[in-house]
Amino acid sequence: MKTRLLKLLMKSVGNRNYCLSSGVPRERVDCVVIGAGVVGLSVARELALRGRQVLVLDSAPTFGTVTSSRNSEVIHAGIYYPPNSLKARFCVRGRELLYKYCSQRQIPHKQIGKLIVATGPSEIQKLHYLMDCGIKNGVHGLKMMEGSEAMRIEPELRCSKALLSPVSGIVDTHSLMLSLVGDAENGGTIFSCNTTVIGGHVEQGELCLHISQTKHLEMCNGNTSLQPEIVLIPKLVVNSAGLSAPALAKRFDGLQSAVIPTAYYARGCYFTLSNTGICPFKHLIYPIPEDGGLGVHVTLDLNGQVKFGPNVEWIDGIDDVSSFLNKFDYSVCTSHMKLFYHEIKKYYPNLKDESLEPGYAGIRPKLSGPRQPPVDFLIQGEDIHGITGLVNLFGIESPGLTSSMAIAEHIATM
Repeated sequence: MKTRLLKLLMKSVGNRNYCLSSGVPRERVDCVVIGAGVVGLSVARELALRGRQVLVLDSAPTFGTVTSSRNSEVIHAGIYYPPNSLKARFCVRGRELLYKYCSQRQIPHKQIGKLIVATGPSEIQKLHYLMDCGIKNGVHGLKMMEGSEAMRIEPELRCSKALLSPVSGIVDTHSLMLSLVGDAENGGTIFSCNTTVIGGHVEQGELCLHISQTKHLEMCNGNTSLQPEIVLIPKLVVNSAGLSAPALAKRFDGLQSAVIPTAYYARGCYFTLSNTGICPFKHLIYPIPEDGGLGVHVTLDLNGQVKFGPNVEWIDGIDDVSSFLNKFDYSVCTSHMKLFYHEIKKYYPNLKDESLEPGYAGIRPKLSGPRQPPVDFLIQGEDIHGITGLVNLFGIESPGLTSSMAIAEHIATM
């Protein structure tokens, strides 16, 4: 199977109308997971542990090259999300599973805690709302603190009030994903990188996946139809393609377009603190959430690097093929630096000018746009779209990393 995938040939690429030649080879397989980010890897591992034969396909040369490697690496508590939402349930459960897994496998992580801060009287009511929400979601140990108390434990902080979340933490995402890959491979999972799912069609009630080598897709001019090099017919398909999950779902001929949500994209830039001998904070420091994100916050990594971000910059989508190839714009624009200084100094007034350096950027796969209320994770099974064996994962943004093992647990028992 692995050899055949590597030897396939393809000619051209373009829209979602496929002309399948009778010469295209077909293979029946058990499970296909599309996307080797932290969620896809968790799903593959969980399915393999339950005895399924799993094939993971990713268009990139290796695992975790998109959202999973371009985030804050924070283990969230489960505070921000509406009670009984998937985000709330999976974040709380996922946090428990993640801490246990990291401890057992000696994956670098640290439960350093978080302070969500109100920097003015107008924000205090929102802080109480977050505490109530966290308590309803089952987050333990939350504590409302006066500004003076918070500033005693974090002398560089300035705030009117703060909400302490002691169960929040940080994790080395690459080490986590490497461990998930190892577990999945030990369970018999096959990984095929540089392999792109370009679409599919429903045939006799089964979803048939159209597969191409990424190197051939990169040569397309966008004006001709995408042609598969092989067709896979799995019993189970998990569309965990992240940023390109909605675009891919639109290319499943036979899947009703009405069930595919509109995709929105929010780029977030990070800036790092330079020339710091001593880290100014011991905890994660978060402001009150903003439209589209959690605000420009302080993140500490396990090497002591201080990062600020991400901001929220709404960007346009790109064509399907570019999406499959992750040709999003990840540049960090230095023009954002002025805004970063302004936002950070609200809670860290001693931040020195010219102490920030451009870091990196990530893009959130969102299901709601500017000035729209946040939308929950969307996990679609046969009961929603009517196609046997297909599970679509849409809008798996934050807290996707924290929720990854709980999402996997949920899918494996669906």
